[in-house]
Amino acid sequence: MKHPSPIHGALPASRLPLLWSLLTAFAVLSPAAAVAAGSEPPRVVVNILIDQLRADYMNAFMSLYGQDGFVRLLKEGRVYSHAEYPHARPDRASAAATLATGTTPYNHGIVGLRWLDRATLRPVWCTDNAEYAGLQTQDKVAPTYLGVSTVGDELKTASEGKAMVYAIAPYRDAAILTVGHAADCALWIDDRTGRWCTSTYYTTALPAWVNMLNSNGLDQRIDRLTWQPTNDLVGNFSYFLSGGMKKPFAHKFKGEGRFASFKTSGLVNEEVCAAATTCLQNTMMGADAVTDYLAVTFYAGNLNHATISQSPMELQDTYVRLDHALGRLIQSVEQKVGQGKALFIVTSTGYADEETADLSRYRIPTGTFDVERAAGLLNMYLVAVYGQGKYVEAIHGTQLYLDHKLIEDKQINLAEMLERVQDFLLQLSGVKDVYTSTRLMQGAWTPGISRMRGAYHPRYSGDVLIEVAPGWHYVNASTHENKPVRESYIPFPVIFYGTGCEADTITTPITIDCIAPTVSKAVRIRAPNACSVAPLF
Repeated sequence: MKHPSPIHGALPASRLPLLWSLLTAFAVLSPAAAVAAGSEPPRVVVNILIDQLRADYMNAFMSLYGQDGFVRLLKEGRVYSHAEYPHARPDRASAAATLATGTTPYNHGIVGLRWLDRATLRPVWCTDNAEYAGLQTQDKVAPTYLGVSTVGDELKTASEGKAMVYAIAPYRDAAILTVGHAADCALWIDDRTGRWCTSTYYTTALPAWVNMLNSNGLDQRIDRLTWQPTNDLVGNFSYFLSGGMKKPFAHKFKGEGRFASFKTSGLVNEEVCAAATTCLQNTMMGADAVTDYLAVTFYAGNLNHATISQSPMELQDTYVRLDHALGRLIQSVEQKVGQGKALFIVTSTGYADEETADLSRYRIPTGTFDVERAAGLLNMYLVAVYGQGKYVEAIHGTQLYLDHKLIEDKQINLAEMLERVQDFLLQLSGVKDVYTSTRLMQGAWTPGISRMRGAYHPRYSGDVLIEVAPGWHYVNASTHENKPVRESYIPFPVIFYGTGCEADTITTPITIDCIAPTVSKAVRIRAPNACSVAPLF
């Protein structure tokens, strides 16, 4: 065989071992080059879920921010500017579960904060479990209803338990659902005491650093706290069209519900940030080559879920305090593990508290849909068709639960009955559409059906889901519900910043279930076991 001619000016063979030694040493002594080449996974993944974050508000208050929070993320991060959830009507719980599992409620089981237990006909909270007592709380909770694995679970499994997995949130549902089953601890602020708490599902005793936080907890400070604008600029800035300039606010937190009220204020983000920073400083998180995972939930809604017209200045200040908390958290992580050695993901729960303006005043089509009345009329119709009986067993929101035992005893074809139910309810004023369990399970695929099916779960959802027309209110006198219906798109981003992320803005729409497989790929583990979508990059 003919060998290639030697390269002109090549080193003699005797000098090659020295050259290879120098190259090897250079590679070992150049960690920056190794990181840039993507040879190392992140030391810490910080998955940040912001309840009710909106891109339009985030951008509107940009002139009020510092340089270390949103400004830095948008400038240096990989920004997907148009994100949405793959299922209809996300709320805080279903959003947290979808973010962590990379799939919809149809697979993970968390259809909302509450649903109806068919056995007892009583509402069930998404994290309820009477078998596990609370630590510093009366709540008995666990991730029992979360039916699949999360990114945190897969990380624990892949590392044989070595990875540290923590969640810190104002609310128990967000804390538990963002990490799942195998976490070291999920922490939240108790509504009754204001203390950081957890469930004995995760641990038999609170970590020492949590006790340190509670030694100067909200219960000792809340009477002295007053929420005021961060500075004069925030207090004088006005973005909304609700009457121009507003008088700067000053809120105290008093009474039995003071801690729950505090958790809807801009001040809660500072508490969450302080807890997350304390966790970083007092654990071995990020201290070794095994990737660790920290799930953090912030709040971007309004005080006591008020409307924009009621509290515009408060919402502005919440975003400013949120920006500060984000910047402080990023700095704390990077101070511990080094810049570029942590991966941050920031996104939203994808919904917002609805406005309650009187649309009839402006001659905008509106009305009231009484769910109890509709269920009563439906039952009268079914009695006329099938004979005596209470066929509509229970109501939850706009979902109807039928009495399956009665239907079986009467030997009624359920699919045929549901077709009749759908046809009857579609005739009622204020009903846009009706989705039955058979339609969702067996109907032809359309984008609308796909989103509704994603939000449905055969075990927890009702037999009939009534879609009330936009602009209408649905009411229920028994449960005191009076909720406006709006289907407007809530704009929010997904931002990746840190390890392996180049600054870029991508306007192609994406869905939130892509985050879990993307994070899994970055840390070199399997995606959660019900996640079937591909990573983003």
